[in-house]
Amino acid sequence: MTATNPTNWRIVGASTIGSSHRATGSPCQDSSWATSCRTTSGRQLLLAFAADGAGTALQGGVGAEVAMEATAAFLTASLDVIPEEGVEALLVECAGRVSARIREVAAAAGLAPRDFACTWLGVVATDAAATVVQIGDGGVVIDVGGGLQMPVTPMSGEYANQTYFITDDDALGRVRTATVPGRAERVAVFTDGIQRLAVDLARNAPHEPFFRGFFEVLSRAAAHDEDRLHAGLLAFLGGPEVEKRTDDDKTLVLAALGVSAETCCQPA
Repeated sequence: MTATNPTNWRIVGASTIGSSHRATGSPCQDSSWATSCRTTSGRQLLLAFAADGAGTALQGGVGAEVAMEATAAFLTASLDVIPEEGVEALLVECAGRVSARIREVAAAAGLAPRDFACTWLGVVATDAAATVVQIGDGGVVIDVGGGLQMPVTPMSGEYANQTYFITDDDALGRVRTATVPGRAERVAVFTDGIQRLAVDLARNAPHEPFFRGFFEVLSRAAAHDEDRLHAGLLAFLGGPEVEKRTDDDKTLVLAALGVSAETCCQPA
């Protein structure tokens, strides 16, 4: 899924399969979607989302893909009603649409929604504020000018290695949102496969050194650098330094304000 970007956001995203899935012949179960655009009134928006299919779910990867398709469909149809601030209610409605769509797919396949279990998280950034929405682990990092912050803490369940999913019966009651006033300058969305690298777990805060180089390169990039940036991100996520820290699937979507007027996103 690709999208033209008529704004000055630079966006790059990629997913790579984890070594544990590769060893069993399983496909990558992560998916992502990101774009930036202008509404008919000229307002600039950044939309960036990711989903991670549960490893224990029969069709977790399919669930993640359906989640991204449903997210894209709902939000692109809602561009002109997205307010400058107070986006939380719209994103909770989006979560409901995503959950309902996965349930439709599950019913059509004769399976239970839990067979398509996946986390779901992302951000909508306007010129005035950035709103994060999340259910499950992974994280969203933003910078509105005062440094990196992670408005929603990655969600863990009652037991180790447990989290929550958009397909849970009580999912809408567990969805967390947070709005940070100000125009976002840098944004990252990632699944839990790189959580140990991207998050200072002692403080539940972004690990700034992990992101610094990415954002410096991305903010200076031009439209014709897209393929090179995507290839570089894929190589990093699948490289030995990351592989030795995690055996899970990995997704990272990065966005930074640039200086020229055109680029495009490369969802995983």
